[in-house]
Amino acid sequence: MAVITKITTQQKNQDRFNVFMDYGKGKGEEFAFSVDSDVLIKFQLKKGMELDDFSFLEIQYQDDIRKAYNLAINYLARRMRSEKEIVDYLGQKEVDEPVINEVIHRLTVQHYINDQEYAVAFVRTQANTTDKGPNVIKMDLKEKGIAEAFLLKALEEFPLEQQVEKALKISAKFYQKNAKVSVKVQKQKLEQLLLRKGYSYEVINIAVNEAEVPEEVDREMEAVRFQGEKVHRKYSHLDGFEYQQKIKQALYRKGFTMDLIERFLAEKEENL
Repeated sequence: MAVITKITTQQKNQDRFNVFMDYGKGKGEEFAFSVDSDVLIKFQLKKGMELDDFSFLEIQYQDDIRKAYNLAINYLARRMRSEKEIVDYLGQKEVDEPVINEVIHRLTVQHYINDQEYAVAFVRTQANTTDKGPNVIKMDLKEKGIAEAFLLKALEEFPLEQQVEKALKISAKFYQKNAKVSVKVQKQKLEQLLLRKGYSYEVINIAVNEAEVPEEVDREMEAVRFQGEKVHRKYSHLDGFEYQQKIKQALYRKGFTMDLIERFLAEKEENL
């Protein structure tokens, strides 16, 4: 039976110890394994102690758990994590499944991980610091392994009033950046944008209808002039009826009303 001959502290990690043993095969003292300080204390390892194969395997298993636990704690130190995030992280570190299960159990008992609390904190953070709507946030939580019941409860932290407020802010910025297209096209693109960001049709309808389009008529005329000039350059080689029809067709497809198009054509004719 192998006997412990020496235990030394590792130079680079004072919480780990190197264990040397004599296996009785005439080779003398050899390095056997290293252990965490907690494992050392748990098994009361000391010089002269005999270890059989079963004890050796149990010590190694407990040390693997301790190393994986320390990895998880360091990972959690950066921010809150879901259970799935911890499992995935340890899996990437090539930790065995039984060890991962034991680590998750310990972290849960110690309240270091709690998917329900995590979901609530995640929704609050996303609602207060991003433009994401509830549908995108919900998908994010699903990817993090949060149970349906937990994520639905957590989404109550992002009420309809706050969703509408955010959607209106997004709309205001959008209109400012897209002043040179027709209001019809603007609204279509805004609906698509809000949908991609995860807002419901209810919130989108409110935002699109209530968002103020500053100086709408003037902006529309400015937009039709901008788009009209581009179309004019394309068809400037034409004249008469054919020219007007091409201009009308192109601008109508861009969402402008016939009234605005006629006004643009009238302006062009005056300036000729």
